[in-house]
Amino acid sequence: MKHTLLRPDTPSAPLRPLLLPALLLLAAPMALLVDGPISRWCTAYNCPDFLRDLLGVLEPFGNGLGVLVIVAAVHQLDPLRRWGLPRLLACSLGAGLAANVVKMLVVRTRPHQFDFTDGILASFGGWLPLTSAGSAGQSFPSAHTATAVGLAVGLIWLYPHGRRLFAGLAALVACQRVEAGDHFLSDVLCGAATGCLIAAACLKVGLLPRWFDTWERRLGRPAESAPVPNARPTDDREQAGSRAA
Repeated sequence: MKHTLLRPDTPSAPLRPLLLPALLLLAAPMALLVDGPISRWCTAYNCPDFLRDLLGVLEPFGNGLGVLVIVAAVHQLDPLRRWGLPRLLACSLGAGLAANVVKMLVVRTRPHQFDFTDGILASFGGWLPLTSAGSAGQSFPSAHTATAVGLAVGLIWLYPHGRRLFAGLAALVACQRVEAGDHFLSDVLCGAATGCLIAAACLKVGLLPRWFDTWERRLGRPAESAPVPNARPTDDREQAGSRAA
């Protein structure tokens, strides 16, 4: 299965990379129907301890420090792909920054400080609070989820064979934000959509991809339009068979 959002060398319709974020944004209003029950269950500490501990370990995949550690690891362990690090940073940290900008446009109380006796719509407050609402009023959207999704998309672009791992890590970060009572389900869906949109803007849509392409060629990107592939090892028997043919 080809992932056209993640492979800039693959021809696709101009708006195809926007399909997934559009679906996530459509799902967010429907998630309001279950925001209350799910977050009430999570904030009552009903989640098993082993699962809570597992999700907590994975939380750094969605924060800025974790992104920098991963980027540093790629820089040291894979010199052939260092040219892709600026775009990887833009996908991940750019997504988190975009989510934080949205937080300053609308107030939403975090689940662990919300009174569930009120309707779920009461979790939303006024418009344009900027920073006056504080952390308690910055539930919407989830910046951790946006960062994790942007990071996952960027890593899949560099390492296509790891797509299931990276996508799974991003999904688990989203689950951790809900389990910890920091966000409602609708918050993480909008955060995931934000991450997809920023990643699409860096990889496929608009002018940024061309700008990154030019910069990456100066940094030593191979002549091919796609990242260096993860070549499958070929054993001696396969080589001998190819020579015999």
